[in-house]
Amino acid sequence: MLQRSVLALLAGVALAMAYEPFAIPALVPLLVPGGVAAHTLLTRGLGLRRAFVVGLAFGVGFYYVHIYWMTTVAMAAWLGLSFLEALFYGILGSAVALLTRLPVWPLWVATAWVSMEVWRSGWPFSGMPWGRLGFSVVDTPVAAALPYVGMAGVTFLLALAGAALAAVLVGQGRTRLVALATLGVVVASVALAVALPWTTRTDGAVTVAVVQGDVPGPGNDILYDYRQVTENHAQATVDLADDVAAGRVPAPDFVLWPENSTAVDPFRDGETQAQIRRATEAIGVPVLVGAIVDGGPGAVLNQGIVWDPVTGAGERYTKRHPVAYGEYIPFRSVADFNFGELARIGRDMLAGTGRDPLSIGGAEVADAICFDVAYEDAIHDQVTRGAQLLSVQTSNATFIFSDQILQQFAMTRLRAIETGRATVVASTNGVSGVIGPDGEVVATAGVRETEVLVEEVELRSGLTPAVRLARWPWQVAVTLTLIALVAALLPYRRARRDRAEQARTPAQGAGGAEEPRRGAETMAEQP
Repeated sequence: MLQRSVLALLAGVALAMAYEPFAIPALVPLLVPGGVAAHTLLTRGLGLRRAFVVGLAFGVGFYYVHIYWMTTVAMAAWLGLSFLEALFYGILGSAVALLTRLPVWPLWVATAWVSMEVWRSGWPFSGMPWGRLGFSVVDTPVAAALPYVGMAGVTFLLALAGAALAAVLVGQGRTRLVALATLGVVVASVALAVALPWTTRTDGAVTVAVVQGDVPGPGNDILYDYRQVTENHAQATVDLADDVAAGRVPAPDFVLWPENSTAVDPFRDGETQAQIRRATEAIGVPVLVGAIVDGGPGAVLNQGIVWDPVTGAGERYTKRHPVAYGEYIPFRSVADFNFGELARIGRDMLAGTGRDPLSIGGAEVADAICFDVAYEDAIHDQVTRGAQLLSVQTSNATFIFSDQILQQFAMTRLRAIETGRATVVASTNGVSGVIGPDGEVVATAGVRETEVLVEEVELRSGLTPAVRLARWPWQVAVTLTLIALVAALLPYRRARRDRAEQARTPAQGAGGAEEPRRGAETMAEQP
């Protein structure tokens, strides 16, 4: 048991190497299925409680490494969140121990991985999608499958490959042949996606200016001098207008500012509004401003606001996925959270519900704010309603000295591939960039630099199969997993009850005398 747990811990650490900052594309197709295979082999054959412990060890190894960047918020946040997420891998371990008792168990193990990721990506509160298997495939051939099957589908393919690999290692005869055939199907599916890449239709182009104004002071605190943050972005836009007038750069159709480019409500704060008007009037085109807006008593909204140089503030997108204990405090009314870093969250951020893209500079734009990019719903909703381009407004200043900014940028590139849309990313001080609809990086700004990227980007129309499928892949996976768990659990419970009854029944010894039987000698391993 100890040996399995240690091996599981090391396997979890190895899986973390598939993600930024360690990610080596050539190793990802080995590390990710290999991690799934290790988790499967180490929990297979155990009782439910022991399988949970081994799965938990795997989760600890993976998640404590994968989100080490949370230490920049607080050590307690890293310890607590990592352990919470590791619990899901423990639950998955118990599920795998059950599912591997069924025929064609690699299929059920793969659906269980998808189900676990869906569960922890939405619960508790807004969940934590970081670490989904699909987020590891940027710059690998597997990414070509994203437009066809989406993030849940890619997780399924990777998990199926890993479970099939485990079956090859422990199976015999027909079982091994089926597992080898399954591996072949996964490889062939990826190869087909590479050979026949899905492309959306070109609908023209727009020129976008992405402004990264930088954060003064230590660089990791947006509130250190929030007025200077707004001034930086306004001045960079005014300087851009001078460059356009001089013919040094092409005129943009619109300008993108990042999340928290204004940290106070521009409708209530005259100085902030004056800075925005100065910038928009200078450049003469709409600016998508990232602003914190009052949302009523004790509440705020995190919004992208289309600010026109003539008509002022117009359409808005409100962040769909505020971060629990980072942007709002659950159960605030039942406990006093006025301590430590939580004391800084004086008002709760409300979640947005908008589904329509923003009309900016002749383009329909699907906006996402920071952690929104880790979720499908907000982006897919806007793309299905006509968005031709993706924009991501993010601050990330808190994490600027960590690997979080690399992981989030990789996710953003994968969203571009999944939706077939070019993507523009504005961050306060990194990583800002322009990404093609195939996920290729067109341009990036230097971290902790004031820089403006001016690029012509394609507008695209048409929906990828992944966007059309929407929630279906994971809904099917969850349904199949639940059916398989019931199918495995019923005979498991009967067998366990029968063994327990046999252990309690005294055996007849020689000459008719009753002789007690030791349960440890007659019972198979149980949880």
